[in-house]
Amino acid sequence: MARNWDQRRMPPYAAVPPQLFPPMKTHQNPLKFVCFAVPALAIIGCGASSKPAAAPVIPQVTVTTVRATEVPNVVELPGRTTPFKIAQVRARVDGIVQERTYKEGSDVKAGQPLYLIDPQPYRAALDSAMAAQQKTEATLAVTTRQLDRYAVLVKANAVSQQEYDNAVAAKRQAAADVAGAKAAVEDARIKLGYTSVTAPISGRSDMSSVTQGAYVQASGATLMTTIEQLDPIYVDVTQASKEALRLSESAAGKADSAPVNLVLEDGSRYPIPGKLDFNGATVDPATGSIHLRATFPNPQHKLLPGMFVRAELIQGRDHAILVPVSAIGHNPRGDATALVVQADNTEVERTVTATRMLGNDWVVSAGLSDGNQVVIKGARLAQPGAKVRPVGATLAAK
Repeated sequence: MARNWDQRRMPPYAAVPPQLFPPMKTHQNPLKFVCFAVPALAIIGCGASSKPAAAPVIPQVTVTTVRATEVPNVVELPGRTTPFKIAQVRARVDGIVQERTYKEGSDVKAGQPLYLIDPQPYRAALDSAMAAQQKTEATLAVTTRQLDRYAVLVKANAVSQQEYDNAVAAKRQAAADVAGAKAAVEDARIKLGYTSVTAPISGRSDMSSVTQGAYVQASGATLMTTIEQLDPIYVDVTQASKEALRLSESAAGKADSAPVNLVLEDGSRYPIPGKLDFNGATVDPATGSIHLRATFPNPQHKLLPGMFVRAELIQGRDHAILVPVSAIGHNPRGDATALVVQADNTEVERTVTATRMLGNDWVVSAGLSDGNQVVIKGARLAQPGAKVRPVGATLAAK
C-alpha cells in the first residue's frame, strides 16, 4: 500500500529532463530539484522583456502677448459723503405742536407740511389786524371827503387856510394808518402760516426732535427736524498739495474735467461716475493738503451722508504694460515676478515692478517689454529655463 501511494504523488522520473535532474537515489526527494529550476527560468524571462525609456513630455502653457500702452494714472483718496443740501427745520412761532404729518426717515418734497402748531391764537390775531385795517380805512374815507369840501370852501374864503392844511394832514395820517394796518394784517397772516411747518427743500427727513404736545419757541428757534438732499451727493476728500498741482496740470486748469470713480466701504464699485467740481484754493498748514469735492448722482440713495469711501481720480497718463493678475507671482524674497516664454520656447522668470491694479490687470512699469509672451496658465508645469509648448490665450479658451 505504501508503494502505490508514492507512485500517485511523484511523477515518473522519465518526465524530468536529465539535464536538470541527475539520477537520484531512492531515498532522495524529487521536489528539491524543482526548487532549483524555478529561479533559473525567472532569470531567463526577465532578460527577454527589457524596453527603451520613453521621451520626456514638454508641458503646455497658456501665454498672452503684452503690449505697452498709455494707462490712466489713478490716485485713490479717502473721503466721506456729505449731503448736497441740508436744512434744519426750526420753529418760527411760539406754540404747542398739535400734529406731526410726516413719517420719520421718509422722503419729503419742498413745501410739504411736516408739523402743525396750534393756530388759534394766530388766527385771532389776524382777525384783530383785519378789523384794525377796516377802522383805518373808514377814517381815511372821512378825512378824504372832508378835505374835498375844504378844497372848495378855501377858494371862497369860507374856511381858513389853516383849517384846510389840517384837513390835508388828517388825510395823510389816515392813509398812513391804513398802510400800517395792512402791514399788521400781513404779519398776522404770515405768523398764522408759520403754524403749518413745511419742508424748505426736497430730501430725506431725519428723526423728529419734538413730539406732539411739545412747546416750541420762535425766540429760541427750536429745532424740529433736519432734511438732507441726497441726489446728487457730495464726496469730500483731501489731497497733498503736491499731487493737487499735478491734477490741475492734467485737467488743463479745468477742475470739472477730471472724472472721479468711487469705491464703497465693502470694496464694491459705485456704478455711476462723478465729477470733480471744487478744488480748494487754500492749503492747510497743519497737514499740507487741500480740500477737494466731487459730485455724484445718487438716484437710488445708495450713498448716505457720512459714509467712508475711496475716490479714484485720474491724474494724467503713464506708459506701462497691463498684465493679467494670474500672470503675476512672487518669489521667496517677496518680489513680484512673471514667467516669460522666449523665442526658443524656454521659460524664464523676470522680476517686475507692479505698481497698482487697473480693473483685473496689474500695471507693470518695469521688467517686461512690448511683445513679451507672459504665462497666464500652467506656470507650475515647468521650471524656469525648461522647454515649454506655448499656446495662445484665445486658442486655449476654446
